[in-house]
Amino acid sequence: MTAPDGRGIPGLAARAGTLPGQGGDAFRILHVCTGNVCRSPMAERLTRHGLARRLGDGATGIVVESAGTWGHEGAPMEAHAAAVLAEYGADPTGFTGRELLDDHVIDADLVLTATRDHRSQVISMGHAAGLRTFTLKEFTRLVRAIDPTTLPEGSVTDRARALVGAAAALRGWLLAPSPDADEVHDPYGAPISYFRSIGDEIHTALDPVVTALTGIPAAV
Repeated sequence: MTAPDGRGIPGLAARAGTLPGQGGDAFRILHVCTGNVCRSPMAERLTRHGLARRLGDGATGIVVESAGTWGHEGAPMEAHAAAVLAEYGADPTGFTGRELLDDHVIDADLVLTATRDHRSQVISMGHAAGLRTFTLKEFTRLVRAIDPTTLPEGSVTDRARALVGAAAALRGWLLAPSPDADEVHDPYGAPISYFRSIGDEIHTALDPVVTALTGIPAAV
């Protein structure tokens, strides 16, 4: 990790004049867990799947990636996680694990973490990450309170950035009913039945998020 002002971070000089979280025309979502082989890969691929169902080719305007705070660099997704994704119709192929780096946080417009501890770790890296980093379930709770008619129409990237700003403004007003309510627990080493329950938690949390990002509900 490096200093919050970004000095000495590889790649940052090439983006001089660009604020963290505004690295280009695309809107970038980063899912974060611990090892980047179970929870965040499932969240990444389920998000991509939900976007593709709603936007088709237009989903290319939103880039979805993942990384782990103790990421298994180059590791494949856990087999049970891949199996659960296939059951949802999402594509688990071609995945390799990554360790969370400064550049990942700098480039992200929205960081969604599995737990509050992951959220704290991302924010501690600096790069003005606090206003665009949430646990997944926290962001879902905030999104559900936002009137979709207040979000801009047209560009999906403009809408997505406005959604993140609105969610950040609500934080502190809509608190979790319990600390555990914002957690997605780690299924690593568990049987596939537990992976399915975690996959269902992630899918349920993501559905209103993807609907809010795109303005399009999931097809029945």
